[in-house]
Amino acid sequence: MVKQSRIRVDVEGQEVELSNLDKVLFPAAGFTKGEVIHYYTQMGPYLLPHLRDRALTRIRYPNGVDGPSFFEKNAPAGTPKFVRLKRLPTPGSSQGRETIDFVVCDDLATLVWVANMAGLELHTPQWRIGRSKEPKPDLLVVDLDPGAPAGLAECAEVAALLRERLAQDGIDSYPKTSGKKGMQLCCPIAGTQPADIVTGYAKVIAEELEKAHPKVITSKMAKNLRPGKVFIDWSQNNAAKTTVAPYSLRAQPTPTVSTPLTWDEIEDGAVRQFTASEVLERVEEFGDLLAPLLEKGPRVPNSPPATGPRVPERPSAGRTR
Repeated sequence: MVKQSRIRVDVEGQEVELSNLDKVLFPAAGFTKGEVIHYYTQMGPYLLPHLRDRALTRIRYPNGVDGPSFFEKNAPAGTPKFVRLKRLPTPGSSQGRETIDFVVCDDLATLVWVANMAGLELHTPQWRIGRSKEPKPDLLVVDLDPGAPAGLAECAEVAALLRERLAQDGIDSYPKTSGKKGMQLCCPIAGTQPADIVTGYAKVIAEELEKAHPKVITSKMAKNLRPGKVFIDWSQNNAAKTTVAPYSLRAQPTPTVSTPLTWDEIEDGAVRQFTASEVLERVEEFGDLLAPLLEKGPRVPNSPPATGPRVPERPSAGRTR
């Protein structure tokens, strides 16, 4: 009997074609494309609100995580009609394009289609489509990248320092693992300020913490300065940058996930990377720990743009309304 390699399924009223469900995409774990699709289907209620209205970049691994991969921002040929597309400007595109038709993943059918295309990693910018003519982030995100021998434990320590400092300006923060070696700290903000203002503020905070903890933290991009320290990457707030979405798989030997954490886990030193099966269990226990990111937050204090001159003092603490 010939095994059927393509099937059509109904996903919330949309017909989606699935193929090669037995193909192993994570060889070290024997994790198949069918299991990838199952994971994203089960995670849909928690993941989709974080993808909604954001231009989606997929990192595709058609032959699994051990094979070649490629970033895909534009909608490929044959994109189903039910997939929402949004044409957006792409200044500085490496391919010389002035605009790209981005995929916007608003529904489960689109998420299943992306998973079937071996779009294992899902990355989004910090701003949503259609709120203004220029990108205005509704998230402030810092990436915590450890330089060996520093690791996830050191990232957790820095996350706690960042949480305390951001709280001085009335900004709540929520941690998640990257699914690889580091972490991210995500903060809901007002979505009314240009990306360069948000980036400038994040840079000032990173520099301030580096000055206070120079043996632990660096705010500088240079990789030769990172060994034994945690790099606070404030540049994630640039309008052109994307960050791995909460609950996205990562292309590691095992199917790890960018996983929301509790602050108790941070304080207890119980931080590690989690796999897809573990994350499905965690959402049963905790629900969506990052649900507060979907609510409107405060404005950030005005700081110089990250590309502008550095000021000698940080902006005054105190909540900005």
